[in-house]
Formats: sequence, structure tokens, C-alpha cells
Amino acid sequence: MNLCQYDYTVSVTKFNSERSIFIEIKINKEVRDYQESIFFGLSLRQFICSAMAIAVAVLLYFLLGRIMGSGEVGWVCILAAFPFAICCFFRYNGMYFEQFAWAFLRSELLYPRQLVYKSENLYAKALADGSMKEVLTFD
Repeated sequence: MNLCQYDYTVSVTKFNSERSIFIEIKINKEVRDYQESIFFGLSLRQFICSAMAIAVAVLLYFLLGRIMGSGEVGWVCILAAFPFAICCFFRYNGMYFEQFAWAFLRSELLYPRQLVYKSENLYAKALADGSMKEVLTFD
């Protein structure tokens, strides 16, 4: 998943008497998809969610380290940090994870609908109509 898709390139060449300078500026395909990166190339949202995932994992490691073995604690830390990590990077049709989850719950659980297919035979209706019978008999 590439957050910055560069499709348009602006190239400028400046000629000098001794040399030429080539400048290339990359422009996002969709301006609304631009995300400013603040730390380690992450956006603010991604940085905060990553920090929360790390904090939860470290906290659980120190709390459960005395009770469980190190292998089991590692798996618990991974499973506890996973939801925060998903919230960082998940994006589907322009929706972040919580928007997608709410839309999914609404469509599948809160407002489920059963679609019933009912066929309609237009030919039989046309034959049942008296005017259509006359037209068919003349041909």
C-alpha cells in the first residue's frame, strides 16, 4: 500500500552558459491523499497509533513477565498490540479502520436485509392483455 502515489512529474530545465540544471518535482496523483509525515516517515495518526501499540506491548510485557513464560508473554504482547497497529495503516476506499468497522457493522449486523428475487414474466403479461392478443393474431 503506497500512501503517496506520484503520477505527475514537473520537469524544469534551466540553461546556463556553462551547464544545465534539471529540477524534478513530484506531485501527488490525488491532492486529497497527501499526508504530511512528521516522524520516521509516519503521519501523525500512524505515529500516535504506533506509540500506543508499543506502550501496550511494553506494559503487558512487564506486567505478565513474572506470571508467564517469555514466549507466552511475547504472543500476548503481539496480540494486544495488533489492533492498534491495524488502526495505524488500514485504509479501504478512503476509510480508516474505525470508519470501515462502523460501516461494516451497520451494513451486516444493525441493518441486515434479505434481498428477495421475484421474477416477472413480461411476455406472459403481454399475452394476458387483450390488445396484445389481437396484435399477435394479425401477424
